[in-house]
Amino acid sequence: PDERLAAERELLGPLPSLRPRVGRVTMRKVDKLSCVRIGSARYSVPVRLIGRTVEVLAHDGRVKVLDVDEVVADHALVAPGEASVLDDHYGGTRPDKPRRAPRPSTDVEKAFLALGPAAEAFLKGAAAAGVTRLGVELGELAGLEAAHGRPVLVAALERAVSFGRWRADDVRSILAAGTGTPQPTGPGEALAIPLPIVPTRPLSDYAIEELS
Repeated sequence: PDERLAAERELLGPLPSLRPRVGRVTMRKVDKLSCVRIGSARYSVPVRLIGRTVEVLAHDGRVKVLDVDEVVADHALVAPGEASVLDDHYGGTRPDKPRRAPRPSTDVEKAFLALGPAAEAFLKGAAAAGVTRLGVELGELAGLEAAHGRPVLVAALERAVSFGRWRADDVRSILAAGTGTPQPTGPGEALAIPLPIVPTRPLSDYAIEELS
């Protein structure tokens, strides 16, 4: 049996990933700079994949690039026009780093991003999700500040990011629901619930001789 096992090991290969696909998957061809483009942003991949078509999965603030079900690159979402480049993908020498386009590039983006980090997270997520007419959506969202106030609008954007909702209509629905809706808690986070304090007795009170 030991000899047969040694022979079989040469024929064995890794099992495919059984994890379910979550998020929007798109196909992209790796360019000459060893990058893929999604949501008007660039993400680097290993140079051995130049010219190959790979899967790009954007979900939960991350962009993962898969080649034959193997994750070959994992990046944090960046804003449109920016680039996320990892030196490890180039083995020490790499082509010129893709240039960053100016951000924000339009008056609409300036007005929207003035709302702070929540607006930037929303913009990154919407771009990665492939939202069409993004400029129009951002203009509508920036205009909601006059009716609802900045703190309420920022809270609505944070909630939209938590649930992966990237449309102006989604944010309007959140605003219409008000502030009494429950807040999501991500997996792995402790949900602290205070317990009532009650009087206790020592275990010695429950001894058999005490109960007789």
